[in-house]
Amino acid sequence: MKRNVIVGQSGGPTAAINSSLAGVYRTAKDRGANKVYGMLHGVQGLLQEKYIDLSDHIKTELDAELLKRTPAAFLGSCRYKLPEIHENREVYDKIFEILDRLDIEAFIYIGGNDSMDTIKKLSDYAIITGHSTRFVGCPKTIDNDLALTDHTPGYGSAAKYIGTSMKEIIRDGFCLEYEKGVVTIVEIMGRNAGWLTGATALSKGEDCEGPDLIYLPEIVFDLEEFCGKVKKLLQEKTSIVVAVSEGIRVADGRYVCEMGSSIDFVDAFGHKQLSGTASYLASFIAGEVGCKTRAIELSTLQRSASHAASRVDILEAYQVGGAAVKAADEGDSGKMVVLQRLSDDPYQCGTEVKDVHKIANDEKLVPRAWVNEEGTYVTGEFISYVRPLIQGDVSPVMVDGIPRHLYTPKELSHR
Repeated sequence: MKRNVIVGQSGGPTAAINSSLAGVYRTAKDRGANKVYGMLHGVQGLLQEKYIDLSDHIKTELDAELLKRTPAAFLGSCRYKLPEIHENREVYDKIFEILDRLDIEAFIYIGGNDSMDTIKKLSDYAIITGHSTRFVGCPKTIDNDLALTDHTPGYGSAAKYIGTSMKEIIRDGFCLEYEKGVVTIVEIMGRNAGWLTGATALSKGEDCEGPDLIYLPEIVFDLEEFCGKVKKLLQEKTSIVVAVSEGIRVADGRYVCEMGSSIDFVDAFGHKQLSGTASYLASFIAGEVGCKTRAIELSTLQRSASHAASRVDILEAYQVGGAAVKAADEGDSGKMVVLQRLSDDPYQCGTEVKDVHKIANDEKLVPRAWVNEEGTYVTGEFISYVRPLIQGDVSPVMVDGIPRHLYTPKELSHR
């Protein structure tokens, strides 16, 4: 590379997203890039000319290792939707004027579905205007719903944390005895895809029965059938644990969480803020059955628990970051790096690039065949798919008994 590289992070962060950033930085420098800039708060920050020189922050190998172990987006993130090119060319002209001023050869964007929409539009505009900057997407999302890739960096660590937490919640449930039993509802992230919720089944083993019921958003949720299953299970067990996706819906299309309260916040991409599914179901069961209930929402812990990160996930995140730079350096644009599973035993995975137009604004759902006929649990095929992704640990760098992270850029954390 003879010029400079700029990299941004977008969408919901993960425990592995900064490992991709480290991969981008190291590979760009190894390939001869003069500077590697980081957008602060993604393309939204770039439009405000907010960026840093990553060399000011990653000065040693220890810094790079700390970055891999630092959760959340080191550069800050955004949920900014670029307008269609014909709607507002001024936005694109401003972005490309900034890229020209910074002498950018490659633009790398680490993100999920909506972030790939940004790569698609920017690469299209570069073609229209004959601009030489190349645009490549680097996959990231705990939701694991990106098309054409076997899985996404960030998912393995989130699945590991969810499986571990579910196992601990199940064990806790048997500690206290209640006359009518106790029902614990655990709410897992997942608007339309149930990859995260299905990962609760990883808790099942010789020492744990796993969750009693698992409900994914791909399957229509029936409230009365759910209540009946809980009542039947309480005749057999003193403690019932249920995993539900935040995005489960009833037959008329309403989210279950909307049945308890209205949803006011909608982001730039039209996504409703989902929360309260577990609380509604816990209240419903308490009223119908009269038993003790608990609602647990794992929320942002699912994506920020770097202390429980998967080694496979961290390594693959670094790998795709490097592959994105390599693809741009070799002339690719309008592409996204994907992970291609080569074998399960032993587990092996490689990278290739795919047309981002076939990925942006699409969603990969859990196959119906990977959910049981009743829609209340995942199958062995699901477990075989996800288990290799959670293997290995990444030891935190401990200082005074607490994990050390790479310092947050002051430009990001201070007004």
